[in-house]
This record gives sequence, C-alpha cells and structure tokens, in this order.
Amino acid sequence: MGLPTVAMALLSLVMTPIEAAGLLVVPSLLTNLWQLLSGPPLYAMWQRLWPMTVGICGGTLIGSVVMRQNAAATIMLGLALTAYAAVGLSSLRWQVAREKEEWMSPLAGALTGVFTAAAGVFVLPAVPYLQSLKMGRDELVQAMGLAFTVSTLALAVALAARGAWEPAVAGASFLAQLPAMAGMLLGQKLRNRMPQEAFRRCLMVGLLLLGVYLCLGRA
Repeated sequence: MGLPTVAMALLSLVMTPIEAAGLLVVPSLLTNLWQLLSGPPLYAMWQRLWPMTVGICGGTLIGSVVMRQNAAATIMLGLALTAYAAVGLSSLRWQVAREKEEWMSPLAGALTGVFTAAAGVFVLPAVPYLQSLKMGRDELVQAMGLAFTVSTLALAVALAARGAWEPAVAGASFLAQLPAMAGMLLGQKLRNRMPQEAFRRCLMVGLLLLGVYLCLGRA
C-alpha cells in the first residue's frame, strides 16, 4: 500500500516530517525501483507519463519552501493521509480520457510534488490520478513505481539542499532498508492470508485515524 505513506505517518508521531522523510529516502528508492523494474518494458510507460514526472520535479522544488515549517508540514501530512483514506474508503471512482492527459498529467505531478516536499508522501494526487487512466494491473503498479521513484529522488535533492539529509541521516536511511525488506516479506504473507478488501479497509481506517491525530496534535 506504500511504504512512505505508512512509515511517514508512524514516524511523524515521534519526529518531524523532515527527519522522517530523510530517514525514508533509501528504503523508498529501493522498494520503488523494485516495483518499477518488475513490470513490462519501461519505454512505453515513460512516453506516456514523462509530463507527470516533470511536474513532480517542479512541484517538489516549489513545495520545498513549505518544509521550513515543521508544524505546517505535519498538518499537511495529516490532511493528506485523511484525504487519501477517505477516498479509499468511499465508492468514488473517476476516469480521465486519454486526450486530457496532456494537461492533467503535469498538473497531477506538480500537486504530488508539493505534497512530497511538504509532507514526504507521494500518494496524493498521484495514486488516484493513475488509477483513473484505465491501465491494466501490471501497468498501474509500474506507473506508481515510476511516479514514486521520481518523487523520492526529487525529495532527496530537496532535503540535501536544505541540509536535512546529512551523512548520519543517510547511514540510518540505509539501515532502515533492512526492516523495510523484512516488512515487505511479512506483508506479502499477510496479504495472502487476508481477503484483499478487508486488508485495504483496515489499513485505510488506520491511516484515517493517524491523519486526524496529526492534524489535531498540531492544530
């Protein structure tokens, strides 16, 4: 369901979003690359989504200004998680026509970049937008891997520019890859044992409660 989303929510209970984002750079990058490269040939996906990736980079650059305000970033993270969970729990579904992707892709990317820089999460509005593009299952997984990989790299640059990704943080980020991989293996086993809808709803409810908590705690 997204390592950065869950991990940012939990880590933000004990540290600032900037510190949490720096810790998650390496685990996010490696898991997203794994997701990206495990799908069909990448060139066709890149041709379709490169405007979105450009938007992500530009939005992250603009949104990095917000990262100076830890309280504001925490509230934005809480709002992002609450909105993501609310959409996930609802029956709301929408589709984007192929001819509208030319302007909607960079817009969705830019907004995703702003959330990435401000709150360290890549899901909004990237995931709902990609789900609206009528892709097959493998294509959708690869598209999310592409968007999340670009978001992670752009976030790493923004953090380094602000001195928030120093050698000590980088070392801890590499160590965080070990529990991240263990969690992925455990999650695969859990997902195989639980009905997919039950698993999704449990996670969405958890994210909703975390989002509300983060908003109220910093309000």
